[in-house]
Amino acid sequence: MTFQITVAPSGRQFSCAADETVLAAAIRAGVGLPYGCKNGACGSCKGKVKAGSVTHGTHQAKALTAAEEEDGASLFCCATPHSDLHIEVREVVGIGEFPIKKLPSRVAKLERLSEDVIVLSLQLPANERLQYRAGQYIEFLLKDGKRRSYSMANAPHLDEFITLHVRHTPGGLFTDHVFSTMKERDILRFEGPLGSFFLRDESDKPIVLLASGTGFAPIKAIIEQATEKNSNRPMVLYWGGRRPQDLYMHALCEEWARTLPGFSYVPVISNALPEDGWAGRSGFVHRAVVDDLPDLSGYQVYACGVPVMVDAAKSDFMAECTLPEEEFFADAFINEADIARGQTISG
Repeated sequence: MTFQITVAPSGRQFSCAADETVLAAAIRAGVGLPYGCKNGACGSCKGKVKAGSVTHGTHQAKALTAAEEEDGASLFCCATPHSDLHIEVREVVGIGEFPIKKLPSRVAKLERLSEDVIVLSLQLPANERLQYRAGQYIEFLLKDGKRRSYSMANAPHLDEFITLHVRHTPGGLFTDHVFSTMKERDILRFEGPLGSFFLRDESDKPIVLLASGTGFAPIKAIIEQATEKNSNRPMVLYWGGRRPQDLYMHALCEEWARTLPGFSYVPVISNALPEDGWAGRSGFVHRAVVDDLPDLSGYQVYACGVPVMVDAAKSDFMAECTLPEEEFFADAFINEADIARGQTISG
């Protein structure tokens, strides 16, 4: 059995099987629903069900509260329909522009940038090319059926390799392999491009780029793509880490600040030790933005990193800096440990 899904305000329609999530059907149809994690944890795909009914699968309570669900809100990544639906959601132009492919790739290089960060470079077959928007991600298809998501860390025009920034999570199924047994010329399969985190080119507003840890990866790609397109939008990058070594491409950011017109860089460290000799900004990285830019009403913000940073940034920027909700774009890096820690609701 299939149902018809109608999206407001665009009026676009697509079909969805009874055992398929609304988001999966939209991706298949090339309809641009916003999304991030696809597993009920980040809340990026939240919208309203205006007519019809759905059942929600397992999701985190913070992504969709019981009160929100009662009010008609839905997480489309874990919502399966019982009828035709009329939904309301802010569609994203450009999501369906490039085909989603399943591709083999060869490990071209493994470059350790810090104790716990490796740049993994992937080479595609000679007759293949992955088209994507800077900021999007791929999912590795592991042998046990599990998937692991990583953002592309290079803009599409720099496509000799696809580069990813992998932070070691001790005990992590994939990252343990990357840091211990993976070697050059290994074959990995992935699916992509995925995600709705990319620069909205139709805007001319100045941009705040906010990253924690390896959340820098898609931000780096966005900066490279904006530079390639000769964007004249002012950009300021706030990159936060616990200690200075967490800013594993600090020198590159300093070079951008010296050479790119309209670009500035603010590194922020939250837990520097005396031996680090850190003399720069300290504290939570998103609070540095609040201190520097108390009025964000005319800005766009692109935030990527750990969920607690992304959630706090959105809340504080809207409450204290008058940032319009529709100008906050985010990609929270949610791993298996985050999901396990989060309170879940089973549908």
